[in-house]
Parts: sequence; C-alpha cells; structure tokens
Amino acid sequence: MNAPWLKHYQEGVPHDLPQHGYGSLASLLDEAFKKHGDTTAFILMGSKMSFAELDERSRCFAAYLQSIGLKKGDRIALMMPNVLAYPVAVAGALRAGLVVVNTNPLYTVKELTHQMKDSGAKAIVVLENMAKTVASCKSQTSLKHVIVTTIGDLQPTIKRLITNLVVRKIKKMVPAYELPDAVSFREALEKGKAAKFTPTSGNLDDIAVLQYTGGTTGVSKGAALTHGNVIANVLQVELWFGPALTQIKPGTTMTMVCALPLYHIFGFTVNMMLSMRMGGTNLLIPNPRDLPALLKALKGETFHSFPGVNTLFGAIARHKDAKSVDWSALVLSVGGGMAVQKKTAELWEELTGTSICEGYGLSETSPVASANHTLGTKYTGTVGLPLPGTEMAILSDDGEKLGVGEAGEIAIKGPQVMVGYWERPDETAKVMTEDGFFRTGDIGVMDENGWFRIVDRKKDMINVSGFNVYPNEIEDIVASMPGIIEAAAVATPDENSGEAVKLVVVRDDSSIDEAAVKAYCRENLTGYKRPRIVEFRDELPKTNVGKVLRRELRD
Repeated sequence: MNAPWLKHYQEGVPHDLPQHGYGSLASLLDEAFKKHGDTTAFILMGSKMSFAELDERSRCFAAYLQSIGLKKGDRIALMMPNVLAYPVAVAGALRAGLVVVNTNPLYTVKELTHQMKDSGAKAIVVLENMAKTVASCKSQTSLKHVIVTTIGDLQPTIKRLITNLVVRKIKKMVPAYELPDAVSFREALEKGKAAKFTPTSGNLDDIAVLQYTGGTTGVSKGAALTHGNVIANVLQVELWFGPALTQIKPGTTMTMVCALPLYHIFGFTVNMMLSMRMGGTNLLIPNPRDLPALLKALKGETFHSFPGVNTLFGAIARHKDAKSVDWSALVLSVGGGMAVQKKTAELWEELTGTSICEGYGLSETSPVASANHTLGTKYTGTVGLPLPGTEMAILSDDGEKLGVGEAGEIAIKGPQVMVGYWERPDETAKVMTEDGFFRTGDIGVMDENGWFRIVDRKKDMINVSGFNVYPNEIEDIVASMPGIIEAAAVATPDENSGEAVKLVVVRDDSSIDEAAVKAYCRENLTGYKRPRIVEFRDELPKTNVGKVLRRELRD
C-alpha cells in the first residue's frame, strides 16, 4: 500500500487500529455503564441523565422490546430529534439485538413510507410532534408497534409536565393524530421493569444500523453498518482526536456539544458512541437552528468539543450573542457533512480561539474516513489524511489508481466501510470494487504528502447544510404535480446552507406560479429538499438522446 499520509500523522496517533475486545456495540455500552456509572452522560435543557440511569432505562427498554416479541435482527426505527429518549432507545435496541433504523423526524409521509417499507421495520419510537406522520403511513408498512415519546420524557416530574404543556398547549407543536395501539415511552419503560431482559449475544459482523442515504445515486437506500464498522470508526476517531483531547484539564469529564442530530451518522458516531466509549457528557441541542436557545444552553456550561457543519459554525460566529458564551475550555471543533468555507473557519477561530478540524466521510463509512490535524492547524481547504487503518485512493473511471495531483473518484477502504446497501446487491456492486474499495462519487486529488482535496462531485447531488439532496427524487415529485410537464433540480450557491435547491420547470398551465410549486413541495418534501428558487422555461436543455443537461442549467 502506497500511503504517504502515514508520515504526516500527528505525534502519538498510530498507523493502524489496535485490537479491541468488543463483541458488539452492546459490549461497548456495558463497559461504559460499569466504568462511568455516576458520570453525567446526557444533558437536555438542564436535566441530567447519568450512565447508571441510562443503563437502567435502556435495560428496561430492551426487556420491553423482547417482551413484545421482537427478535435479534428485527429493525426498529427511531424518529426523534436530540431528546433524552434517543440514547435510551438506541442502547435498549442494541442490547436487545435489534437493528437501529435512524429516521429523520422531519420526513414527509411519502419519505417515511419508503423508508419503513424498505427497511421492514417492525417498531418505531417517535416524538409525539411527528406521530401524525407515522399514523398516516403505518397501514402501508410492516410497522406493528408504535412507541410515542415527548420532549419532556425522562426529565424530573414537574419539569416534564411543564415542558409538555408548553409544547402541546402554548406552542401547539403536536398535531392531532390517531394511533390507538400506541404505547407511551414511559409506559414501555414501566412494563420493561417487570419483564425479563435476556442479553443477546452478537458479533461484529451483525448489522447494527441502517443509515439511509442516496449513496452516490438514485433513490434513498440503507447503508448497512455492522457493529464492527461503528466500533472501528469510534476507535479511529478517538485516536485521531487524542492529541487535542489531551489538553482537557486532568480529572475533568469531557463534554461535547451535541448540536448534530443523533439520527445523522455524524452525530450518532462522533457524539453519542464516542462519548459513551470515553465516558464523556453530551450536551443535547434539540433544534440547532434556534440560535438563541442554543447559545442559552451553552451559557454556564463548560464544554471541550464541538462537532458541527459549516453552516452552523458560521451562523453562531455571526450571532450577536455568541461572545456571551465562555469558549475558553473548547479544544476541538470538528467540521463535517459539507465543505468548511474559509470565511467560516476564520470567523470561528476569531470567536473561539480554535480552528475547525475538517473531516470527510459518508454514511457508507460510518462516517469518518479522513480528517485534518486536530492541533493548531489553520484552514487547509483539504479533507485531511486517511484515519488509522484506512486507505484512500483516486480512481479513474475504469478503476485504475491515479497518481499524485490527478483528479479522479475518491475511493475508501477500511474497517468502517459498510457491508453494502440493505437488500440492494445491484446497488452495492455499483460502488464496491473487487479489492474492497468503496467508490464515493466525489472527485478529488491527493498531493505528494497524502492530503486529499475534493474538487467536484461526480453525480449531481446537492448538499444542503450537510444533507444530501438527490435531484431525481425532487424531479419525480414535482413532475407529479398537475400542470407540470417536466422539471430539473440543480444546486445553486447559498450563503447560509452552502448550496440550495434550484428548480427549473416546464409547465402547460400558466396559472401555476412559484408559490404554487413551493406549496406542493412543502406537502411532499422535507424542508432541506425544498427549492429555494423556482424558474420557469419553455424547455429544458437535453442531449440528443433526451437526457436533461443539469450541468448546463447550473452553469
């Protein structure tokens, strides 16, 4: 293996991933519960949950899941923002031997129906705010068990009652729904107390998580991540972050700001699972778009690590109240999900005194494949070096490895790379090479020292605040609107989200205007997938075989 990057690792970071004794993620959790019982694992709106409490609650939840007939390998969907029920549900599901299907709580009925059908999930834990969506699609799926949680769940009684009252009655954030057979999360935990929990023996090759993504092309599909994949990435990231985290004052519990959604693989691995492994605390932020609430949550807290995306770092750095937060303990800021822009990096360093360590990865790689140095680095414009035990290459269209400075498709090989797409051997074959590399669809170059830089995307994917948006999906939905002949979705630069969706439409009904198209998209697409700009044309540019030329529309 030609690996020039190994010469440029930070001191103390090994080249390979050491052996570990974990048999599954459940054993990693068990170790954390034993070692860190009294330590605070999660904080939400001032309410704390210790590792010991997480141990007890997740054990009850696991027992409940087993008591209703769920068996090893069954899929359970989790459809929540960052609330205390999330880590309990994840830990309970993994301890019961189930496969976690991370589900965006903002999905529309159409999107949720597809994911539930595709995964074959038998159970779902959903925040009551989104329960109406589940009610609207349940009959079309294999869902048999619905567990409904609230934002106030697992907080002290008075606070729980007040929080839920405000959410339901004052802010009116819970649409009416009908799920007569649903069980409340608190009721599930109570029933689990009285049920027997049988630890489920698993192994590293068992699937732990289905992380839905468009992959490099097409309709959303589940990246099948094994227990071994996720554990490997947790250990790789721990080693890579080590030089920065050693700066935390001895005897202090590492605290991470968890503004990334836990249903996103970045938050799942880099926030939740890494802090479980290290005995750290996660400061849960349910809605990072609410900057005043986020900054309020940070005030009075000492925190050391802040994983995030470019848009969030930029929005915080520009906010008038950002300087009222004490940033002095922050030793590590990690940027992923989308490219970190130079201006954002400069503003963030000016505010916090730390540079942003930009990394790179995908749902298919659990997610982190490469990262910049974590100590004292300035903005590099690269996605850094491959992590320990990881090999990256630049491939030509026919799969040949290219040399230094030659642009081609970035490919990744390592213990964090998925086993394939869930029940999609055809799609898996498209992205995996015979020698085990995952073809990312991103075009990049490697310099002589092994630093990788992304220069373009092979496909027409649009990246909105770190979320992948696939034009085919948007075009299919908009084309189903009466009066629309055809549509093309392309990326357009956006100051806040990096990129936004621009929709170019051909209509045969002149009464259809921009407002009508946007209203239709609101009904059928999650917020980040909706077009920011709608443009009408008489025809779309096409090749001689009729393929729409999206690149021409972008240009």
